[in-house]
Amino acid sequence: MSMIDSGPLSRFHARTTSIGIRRMRSGGFTLIELMVVLVIIGVLAALIVPNVLNRADDARVTAARTDVNNLMQALKLYKLDNQRFPSAEQGLKALVAKPTVGAIPPNWKPYLDKLPNDPWGRPYQFANPGVKGDIDIYSLGADGVVGGEGNDADIGSWQ
Repeated sequence: MSMIDSGPLSRFHARTTSIGIRRMRSGGFTLIELMVVLVIIGVLAALIVPNVLNRADDARVTAARTDVNNLMQALKLYKLDNQRFPSAEQGLKALVAKPTVGAIPPNWKPYLDKLPNDPWGRPYQFANPGVKGDIDIYSLGADGVVGGEGNDADIGSWQ
């Protein structure tokens, strides 16, 4: 003799139980589904984030090169007007304010509204005489130290 009752009450109970399970399942996601989505998001983030961060570093290097070129152009105009570059003592400040030390330039005028800082927030460096040219203008790169490689490399007028 079987212990399972196949009468109308047990069929009703089986039907309502399966409907209840369907209702519960249609109302949300299972833990496994959520875990799969999180793993996919994690993999995508691991692939995309390094590329995005490198783009920001590349943009800073490009901005520094542009600034160095603009400063070089301003210094060339300074030299055309005054027959010499500013001295090391006068520095890049001679592009925005008339020097009061060293040889006072006879035909000075403002060549820039203000001196930019490099993309890492530090002043650009100026050397007269330069090591790699008549004059050198450079940023110390991301690390702020002479030399370096990659994003830490110096960005200068000689490049």
